[in-house]
Amino acid sequence: MTTPHVGPTRRARTTPARRRALLAVAVPAALVAGLLAGCASSPSDGPATGTQTAAPWPSGVTPSATPTDQFTRDADGNVTGITYPGEDGETALDLLLGVDPSAKVQGEGKNAFVVGIGGRTADDAKHEFWSLEVDGTQAQVGAGSLKTKDGETITWTLATY
Repeated sequence: MTTPHVGPTRRARTTPARRRALLAVAVPAALVAGLLAGCASSPSDGPATGTQTAAPWPSGVTPSATPTDQFTRDADGNVTGITYPGEDGETALDLLLGVDPSAKVQGEGKNAFVVGIGGRTADDAKHEFWSLEVDGTQAQVGAGSLKTKDGETITWTLATY
């Protein structure tokens, strides 16, 4: 009896789009796993001490405050907005992902459309959307196209149409 010959396996090529898709799943999963591991404690553990470690921000962006400091909430504690400073040459989208890595975005780059911030997804049934403003004025371009400047205030607000 002979064993059939099985040739060498062929590795699938990883395309840039596939790599981005894999990273889109792997990075949030790793962040959640890290958060869960950091929150775990046993009855013998004392009070938490030490300093918080900064999360890895995209494009080398480091926010000036923790994301929870920048969210606005309604009376029930639901996220209704976020505010952060502009930075010369950075897009509003890159900065948003820096201060809120959990933000949900459909599309990418100049075609990106923000659908969720702070764990709150805009509800189409309620005609909600995330509105982008710079220094209190409605943005005329999308977050992936909007280059910010030092001194500007970028604000996202859950709005209705």
